[in-house]
Order: sequence, then structure tokens, then C-alpha cells
Amino acid sequence: MIHNIIKDKPTRLFIFLGGFFIANAIIAEIIGVKIFSLEETFGFTKASFTLLGESGLSYDLTVGVLPWPIVFIMTDIINEYYGVRGVRFLSVLTAVLIAFAFVVFYFSIHTSATGWWRESQTAKGVPDMQAAYTQILGQGMNIIFASLTAFLVGQLTDAIIFKKIKQITGEKNIWMRATISTLFSQLVDTVVVSYIYLYFSLGFSFPKVTAIALVGYTYKFTVAILCTPIIYLIHGFIERYLGHKQAAEMKNAAMKMQITS
Repeated sequence: MIHNIIKDKPTRLFIFLGGFFIANAIIAEIIGVKIFSLEETFGFTKASFTLLGESGLSYDLTVGVLPWPIVFIMTDIINEYYGVRGVRFLSVLTAVLIAFAFVVFYFSIHTSATGWWRESQTAKGVPDMQAAYTQILGQGMNIIFASLTAFLVGQLTDAIIFKKIKQITGEKNIWMRATISTLFSQLVDTVVVSYIYLYFSLGFSFPKVTAIALVGYTYKFTVAILCTPIIYLIHGFIERYLGHKQAAEMKNAAMKMQITS
């Protein structure tokens, strides 16, 4: 039976896309604890501007934004061939796996570290490996809850908008449904995670949270536009892999699938 499953092209494609989708989402969550300067990374002078009365703003972003565009690209591709149900299934599974990963991190952090390991990297500027390990993997429950909530809401928003646009435009204008759905879902994701974590958990002022969210979204907006050609590249590869007949059948079935089913 496993041979039949592996030999089936649509199944193999779903496993590949789903695996890439899940891996990038988990990676983004784990590495997201680091904040980097976008300007300085590219060798530019750090920006400092005012927005909504909040001064000193710059493009200080979580490193998690780097692999996140791949997740939204995978969302649109999966939606194209497997429908909203396919996206929803993978989104829920991914959220469960991310939660599971952080449960494992929690218990691993609270194991008793040996003395020699704690001091093993002192010469490299890390005097306490246990403290470093805890800081990197022990992200607060508030940010995890905010991130998972934003992820699920954003993914469902992306899938629904993508399908609605395709119902209007048909097979034409892949760029339109892919880009617009991503822009809306990125906005939802940014707003949800920012207000849950920064406003409700950390007590930042409403103008400050809004300003930070807008700065982050401008980066995501730009990346979403730049990633549009990648959609066409992946779409072309899948069409050749499946064959135009099977690809068309899958896309038609995905369109007929009810969002609530």
C-alpha cells in the first residue's frame, strides 16, 4: 500500500509541499527570538523616523520574517491544487506541531545541566550555556500564543481570499490572487500578533503598537510583491510534474470544495 501512496503524484506533491510548509513555519517560530536590523544587515545607516507620534522607529525585525514568505507562497500553491481544506488541514497540523515543539523545549530546558557543559563555551563568549539555551528556546507563552493565533487566522484569511478571487478571475491572473491574498493575510497576521503580544501582554501603548505593526507590515508588503514571480516558477514546475490534464482536474476539484466542508 505504501508503494501506491508514494507513486501517486498528487500525494507525493502534497507531502512535499506540506513538509516544506511545516518546516518553514517551525523554523520561523524557533529562530524568531532574534531581532535584527534590516538596514544594517544590508550596510545602510540605521533609519530613525517618526510614525503616529512614535519617534526613533527603524526596521528592527524578528528573524522569523525571513522564512515566513515561503509559508505564504506554499499556502497559495496548496490552495490552488488542494483547496481551502488542504490549507486548513496543514495549518492546524503545523500549529499542533509548533506547540508540541515548545512543550519539548520546556522540558529540555528544565533538565539538570552538567557543570562542564555550562562552562564549555566560556572561551567563545558564552559563560553559561544553560542560560543561553534557556533564553533561545524558552520563549514566553504569551508570544507563542500570539504567534500561533496570528498564524491560524492569517492562514485561513489567505485561503479564503485566494479562493474568492479565483472564483472571480478564473485561471487567469495568478499574481492577483496570490499577491492580494498574501497582502491581506500578512496584514491580519501582523495586527493579531502585535496587539496580542505587545498591547495586551506587554502593555505597550496603542499608537506604539500600531506604529511597530505598520513598520513590520511595510517590509512584509514589499517582500510579498517581490516574491510574486516565484509563484509562477513553482506553478510551472507543478504543471509539468503533474501534467496539464491532472493539474486541471485537481484545480477544478479544489475550486468546487466548500470552505466549510
